Parts: sequence; C-alpha cells; structure tokens
Amino acid sequence: MRYIFILIALLAGSCQSAEEHGHAHDADGGHINEGSEIPAVDYTLWTDKTELFVEFPALVVNKTSRFAAHFTVLDKHQPVREGSVTVSLVKDGKGIRHTVEAPSSPGIFAPSLQPKKAGVYQLIFDITTPSYHDRVVIEDIQVFANAEEAISAVGGNEEDGGAISFLKEQAWKIDFQTVPVVSGEIYDVIKTSGVWKAAPGAIRSLSANASGVVRFAMDNLTEGAEIKQGQSLMTISSKGLTSNNLQTEIEQARANFEQAKAEYERKKQLYESRIVPKAELEQVESRYKVAKSNYETLTSGYSAGGKQIIAPFDGYVKSISISNGGFVNQGTQLLTIGSHRSRLLETQVSTSYASDLQTIQNIYYQKASDSWSSIKASGGSVLSVGKEVERIKPMLPIYAQVTEEITMPEGSFTEVEIAYGEPKQGVLIPVASLLEDYGSYSVIVQLSGESFERRPVKIGRRNGEYVAVEDGLNAGEVVVTKGAYQVKMSSMSGTTPAHGHEH
Repeated sequence: MRYIFILIALLAGSCQSAEEHGHAHDADGGHINEGSEIPAVDYTLWTDKTELFVEFPALVVNKTSRFAAHFTVLDKHQPVREGSVTVSLVKDGKGIRHTVEAPSSPGIFAPSLQPKKAGVYQLIFDITTPSYHDRVVIEDIQVFANAEEAISAVGGNEEDGGAISFLKEQAWKIDFQTVPVVSGEIYDVIKTSGVWKAAPGAIRSLSANASGVVRFAMDNLTEGAEIKQGQSLMTISSKGLTSNNLQTEIEQARANFEQAKAEYERKKQLYESRIVPKAELEQVESRYKVAKSNYETLTSGYSAGGKQIIAPFDGYVKSISISNGGFVNQGTQLLTIGSHRSRLLETQVSTSYASDLQTIQNIYYQKASDSWSSIKASGGSVLSVGKEVERIKPMLPIYAQVTEEITMPEGSFTEVEIAYGEPKQGVLIPVASLLEDYGSYSVIVQLSGESFERRPVKIGRRNGEYVAVEDGLNAGEVVVTKGAYQVKMSSMSGTTPAHGHEH
C-alpha cells in the first residue's frame, strides 16, 4: 500500500544568514535561489519503498529550475548511493524530461528542467537503482508565465519557529527510521511472561545405526553448534573389529543379494517358458527381495569406511552422549538435536482472567530482545488453555505453538501479552516511537524532509510493538521510530545547523 504525504514549505527569495536553512541548492552546493527573484518550494513524499524530499525554484516559463532531489531508501533509512533519476514534467501525455545517471553526492540528485508553457502539470520522479525501481508523482504543479506570477502565488519566506531542523545528512549517518501513523484494530491484553520450551517434533535423538568406533565429522561438534540438513555429524566405523564388522557384513550381504538376483532371473525365464510353476518362482522372488532389502539397509549411509550420522533438519546440537573415538553398540543414543524454527510457549495467568481466556484473539511475544511478534502474524496457534488449578499450581496454564525461528535459548523467559475480547479501531504507532518524561509521552513527527516537531500524545492500549494514540496524531502522519532522541537533542541545541548538502 502506498501512502503519500505532501508538505509545501514556502521559502524566501534571499538567504538571510549562513546559519539559516530552507533554500534549494545548486550542483555546487550553493543556494539555487541565491540572488534570484524566483521563490523556492519543497515537497516531501513517501512511497512504500522511498522517501523523496525535493527542493527547487518555482517553475517559470523559459527559466531553468535545478532540483535538489534527496532520495532515501525507507528500509534502514539510507541514502540512494547508486542509480539514475529521471524527472518529467507532463501534461496531457506530453512534456519534457531530464535524466541524471548518478547522484551528485550520496542520496542527492540534481536534474533540471526548463518549461516552455504555463499551466498545471504532473512532476514525475523515476528512480532506478541496482536493487529496485520506484516512481514518485507530484500532482498539480504550477508552471508560471513569469517570475512576477511565481512571486505573487508562492509568496515570501514563512519560517516555522517551532520546527526542528534535522538534515538528511545527519539522519543518514545514524541509526534512523520513520514509519507512517496507521489506523488499525487494537485489543485489551493480559500482560504476563512465558517460558520457551521445545515444541513436539522440534527435538530429535539420533542413535547409532551400527556398532563401531565413533568419529566426529565436525571439529566444532559441541553443544549449541549450528547444523544444516543433510550435514554429516559422525561416522561409525567397524574397521579392524573381529566381530560386528560392518564391512564383512556388507560383503556377505552383497554376495547373497547377487546370488538371489541371479537365481530369480533364471527362474523367471523358466517360468515364462512354462518350465517351472508359479509357486516356485514366487519362493525365489521372496528370497531375492529379502536379500536386496538387507543389502540396501547395510549400505545406506555407508561411505568413507563407515556409517554416516546425518542431520535430518536445520538446527543446533542440544546434547552429545558419546565422546569422539568412543565405541558404541548399534542402537546407542549418540546426540540430540533441536530446531529454532518451532517452539512451544508456556505462559500462566491468574484465575481472575478465566472468562477472558475464552475469547483469546492473539498472543504477542518477543522472539528476540526488543523484537515483538505474534502467533497470528507467524502462523502459530493456541494449543490449549487450562480449565482447572491446584493448590500448589494456582495459575491457569496456556500453551501456544510458535512456528518461526526463535533465537532465545530454550528455558528462557519472554514478555507475553494475551489479546482478548473485541477490538477497537485506533490510531497506531510503534512503541519505539514514544519518548517518555516522568509519565508523559511525546513523539517526533516528520513535517517535511528536514523539518520535525516534538508533539505530546495521549496513549491507550498496547499490543506487542504497537500502541494506540488517543490524542495528538492522525493517520497518515509520519513519526520517527529510531533516532528520535537525536532529533530531540537537536531541538535543544538552540541553533539550526548549517546546511550540509554537497550537490
């Protein structure tokens, strides 16, 4: 889903001081509007992939406007470092365009256009990088007949004294992220804790498939070691043993198999020639199948002079029961392996919530430190809800199947929120967006590409990583989730930093 939030800031036609910011910039890093009578405008737009913050002089017939187009990849909020940008001015399917093949500095492209006719146009930015393509469209862009019309329509500079200036170059250098404010459903929750346990089928014990001496196939085969499906973990060799020698058994089984096969093929030909009865052929065929099965069983997994113990799935070594070089008999347990991809979450709640547990809608949990997920999002399910308690176990147990990779160790605790009842519609933001001061909350709202505002909010229900905002925000606005503290500190510095664009 694409969402677009457009902000037009009206800026002055002359630069008042070296510390002020708000003017478009040329390819040499200077103000485009410096010494010019044409006022500048800026726009900020978002798609689901890209943020575009663009500054340029208002478009005037036969006047060249150079753009300072700042492109940010929303994932991890990094500047576009490679690629090309085409800017097009289009009306009724016709127009002009200009392409620049590389950024003038990381994240910043400087195309230019010279309109030929006045009117209302679409301004289209097409960006192509090695990893993706995106298009950003600004509707209803006015091309003025002359500079006087532009000055009259756009006006002079209107500084917003309450806005916080935080440049793109500053944001690109830190761990920074923004997200849109969305409208969605949110539930009442029971806050508790849970314990990670091994899910049924997520633990497998591997036993010796032959008698012999165990040799580890991995130098780092220890408890906790990561393993891959099909990987050889151990080799069991009976070489040199006077009894239970697997090589001898294989040779004997091969001889029996070849002999039974030859006899079966001979009897089959005689039967087809109606020389021997069908009962005799069936008896020989039975001995042949038994010999074949025995031989294939003995040779299955046999290589490099021994039987291989193979990992049946991706996971980790949970425990090892034998030492490297030790002797084992067939059937002896060698090691136990587990999987990160399926876990059992056990949690307990007070009996006062017994009626609420009949309407469980979702269970939120932390799959890693400060990383929330839920059984509904990952495809898990609630397995059971306790119906009775005992004196020594006064809490109701709840078990949930989690079907995604969990990096937290088995037996460790996690925060849990159990959603129940009917949902309410609300304005939602990530909990990470909140700034707290003595019980009061605020967020950093992005007004435009480099303009922010600290805004107090009233919060309500929380569901995992999201919290409902009851007052202070509207759906479609954009808030800072990472780097909010740095923006806040920038507002407390008392000065607006000089612009750092190098186009």
